[in-house]
Amino acid sequence: MRPPPSDRPAPLLATAVLALSSALLLALVAGEWPPLVAVDENIADAAHRWAVADHGTTQVLRVLTDWVWDPLTMRLLCAAVAVWLVWRRSAWWTALWLALTCSLGTIAQQSLKTAVGRPRPVWPDPVDSAHYAAFPSGHTMTATVVCGLLLWLLHRRGTRRAIWRTALAAAGVSVVGVGLTRVWLGVHWPSDVLGGWLLGALVVALAVLAYEWEPDGRGRPHP
Repeated sequence: MRPPPSDRPAPLLATAVLALSSALLLALVAGEWPPLVAVDENIADAAHRWAVADHGTTQVLRVLTDWVWDPLTMRLLCAAVAVWLVWRRSAWWTALWLALTCSLGTIAQQSLKTAVGRPRPVWPDPVDSAHYAAFPSGHTMTATVVCGLLLWLLHRRGTRRAIWRTALAAAGVSVVGVGLTRVWLGVHWPSDVLGGWLLGALVVALAVLAYEWEPDGRGRPHP
């Protein structure tokens, strides 16, 4: 049984910090704050030079970002887990919660892209291409949401330590790695990636609070 909400300040505090950090970054990006723009441009310029010079690494990162860490791949993973939850554990509510959170995260991501309308980096010698607006990074936000939700489900279920460590390492590499590939390939500014991490973590935090919230103070059964 989970403790009552008054005994759980940490999740609420973490969610509030993520919300404030996301809102601040969004305001700085939308307002084109000069120091942020300068940092973005300097890092993007350096990364692009490396990408052009190191063709082998660039090709590997293109495969990773286009196939392994692509948003479609992440959403298919989420869908597969949702199907497994229903098929093997009859956890209809958890499966619906997982699918709905991923869907709402995608809607929030696309809405922010449209609202902010930030242009992507433009290079005379691009190594990759991408469409739609830049902020936030869709690859990064999707990976953060999916990996975060799946990690939380594993932790809540109390899986074995070896499995937990393996999943944690895989998720960490995926979330950090996909963000770095987007900057290396020159299709996102660093703050787009930071926005994807922050907003993705915020979606996960809100989803966990919603899942755990019960008017009568009882926790949901483990999925």
